[in-house]
Amino acid sequence: MTTEKMRSLLIVEDDLALQKQIKWSLDKFEAVTAHDRESAMVQLRRHSPAVVTMDLGLPPDADSVSEGFKLLEQILLAEPNTKVIVLTGQNDQNNALRAVAMGAYDFFAKPFEPELLNLTIDRAFRLFELQSENRRLLELAQPDSLSGLMTRDPAMLKICRTIEKVASSNATVMLLGESGTGKEVLARGLHQASSRRSGKFVAINCAAIPENLLESELFGYEKGAFTGAFKMTLGKIEIANGGTLMLDEIGDLPFPLQAKLLRFLQERTIERIGGRQEIAVDVRIVCATHQDLNALSRESRFREDLYYRLAEIVVNIPPLRDRLGDATLLSHSFVRRFAQEQNRGVLTLGEDAIRAIEAHPWPGNIRELENCVKRAVIMVDGNQITAADIGLKVPEFDETDQSLDLRTIRDKAEKSAIITAMGRVNGNIVKAAELLGVSRPTLYDLMHRLGLK
Repeated sequence: MTTEKMRSLLIVEDDLALQKQIKWSLDKFEAVTAHDRESAMVQLRRHSPAVVTMDLGLPPDADSVSEGFKLLEQILLAEPNTKVIVLTGQNDQNNALRAVAMGAYDFFAKPFEPELLNLTIDRAFRLFELQSENRRLLELAQPDSLSGLMTRDPAMLKICRTIEKVASSNATVMLLGESGTGKEVLARGLHQASSRRSGKFVAINCAAIPENLLESELFGYEKGAFTGAFKMTLGKIEIANGGTLMLDEIGDLPFPLQAKLLRFLQERTIERIGGRQEIAVDVRIVCATHQDLNALSRESRFREDLYYRLAEIVVNIPPLRDRLGDATLLSHSFVRRFAQEQNRGVLTLGEDAIRAIEAHPWPGNIRELENCVKRAVIMVDGNQITAADIGLKVPEFDETDQSLDLRTIRDKAEKSAIITAMGRVNGNIVKAAELLGVSRPTLYDLMHRLGLK
């Protein structure tokens, strides 16, 4: 719970004398003031108050309640958990009830008794704190299934929402993307978000196991099935029963095994090598590859009927070079993690390192970035990692843009600059605003307009 000194209260009142009186009577709270709708929203974004007291009659038409209701609607839209207490005239009960119906916490008639208003505000704070604590405990009880993935890129955020939607079904999912783009992280997230989370997540790399061993790894074998088979052994498919099986690099699955996998997908039964009994297996299949399976099908290297069985839901994962701001975001995270692992104290990325990271194409994607940062953390002499420590060259500034539509250019540039700045300062709003040369409220407004969170 927060203490009273930490409790932030916003007072919205256009009468400056009354505003001072209200602030004076509520001196046990950390009160900030506003006199109209625009200044109230600025203060709301700047201080995120838990409780707001507001008059409905606000400029430019203080004799009407329209501006007050617009402000109430904006507050509840921007901060739905905020408790709004409406101050009304003695004969204004209808508008007070209308405000409560819209979502206001309570209403008070002016002139008010300071003791009663203090008590009401105190109750509003306590309710806000209890609800916040309940949300926090609920989040701890139900952790984010995709917590292992870090991104600010709009395309990747859309993919995360797709994974969360697909998770509740039993559809087979195909993850397409270059090596090192995080396909297994998404597959694990899909498993954790599904009803199979209590079952096992089993992954097998089809390219890493010799062809003569891959069949027994997938389907298992009976005792005596071949030389060296001294006991019955379960295959990966059977081990994953009730859970999820990830077939990584499915494009490298040998052609003879493709027919057997197709039969399993159709019948949902397997036979161990050397066995004659059909065994029913309930498992969800997630496959991943960096190859073009359609091209392999045209070359008769991958069965077309198997492709359509596996590709019920296809998710294309963009490479790191196409994820706006993610390279620096991940770099900051890797620096913190490896500095802690290597007992290097507090390490930071230098400006030249950040520029070099942003400009590098990262053909090895996240895996390459992770290795470079780990090496830099181990080898750096001081407390700041440079581009040379990472093994990259600092790029020269180059500005090119073929678009001639000024609004498009401006929106694109603002969005790119904000995401880049947020990546550089590791999500710190105050530092990002300083880097961009704008105030914090202006940055919040820009992020809201551009659909950034």
